[in-house]
Amino acid sequence: MPKTTKYVAKVPDADGVIHYTAQENAVWRDLVAQQQPNVERLAAAPFLAGQRRLNLPVDRVPQCVEVSEVLEDLTGWRVAPVPALIGFGRFFKMLSEKTFPAASFIRDRESFDYIEEPDIFHEIYGHTPLLTDPRFAKFSQRIGETGLACDPADYSWLIRLYWFTVEFGLIREGEQIKALGSGLASSPGELSHSIFGPSVIRKPFDVIDILRTPYRIDINQPIYFVLDDVEQLLEASERDLLVDIKKAQALGLYKPVFPPKPEAA
Repeated sequence: MPKTTKYVAKVPDADGVIHYTAQENAVWRDLVAQQQPNVERLAAAPFLAGQRRLNLPVDRVPQCVEVSEVLEDLTGWRVAPVPALIGFGRFFKMLSEKTFPAASFIRDRESFDYIEEPDIFHEIYGHTPLLTDPRFAKFSQRIGETGLACDPADYSWLIRLYWFTVEFGLIREGEQIKALGSGLASSPGELSHSIFGPSVIRKPFDVIDILRTPYRIDINQPIYFVLDDVEQLLEASERDLLVDIKKAQALGLYKPVFPPKPEAA
């Protein structure tokens, strides 16, 4: 995750409500209007089913409290606003407690099509539909529980499993490949890139392979992993992921297929 951000967290009032401006609500409205047709065409069935369950507003930023009401009834999860950047330790702890941390700000117009750090559009529009599904909710909680059992030095290895599934995973549906991850669903450019990009490497889902694959957060991914079905994700959640991390570390990281991130001026 990025170490700094230009955005400032928005603080909820005593009722848990964040008062977004008309301009911020308009950004949400325009993001949904731009992205929803692409999502309906390219996103996987579990994501679309989650969208229908949530029935998020299209003309304003949803409130965490209203999204939590739906999630708690379906899977026992809730959404809690957090500052723009939190550490892996806190992230894993919240997942283990069935709480999804949602950065409370929304991107500005300058970052409309791409934002490096997660904003409320990514968090709510991208993540919460899958959290209505007990299978994905269980997987996310398992990642959190494993994170609590990890040495902090292992965080960067574990997070790759989350990154290449919940954030940027693909899945087969019949003869087609569909987008499953929240980072794809909330990204106007990368959604199409992940499925149609001619340079993209699409690899079969394999836990050890994933743990050994480096990534950059500030570019379209050059590599995606493709699930054959959701059961593969559930099977992964039942593995001893701490043992898997040690095996991946013994084998070592693959050589990156992307250039190093440029140094900040």
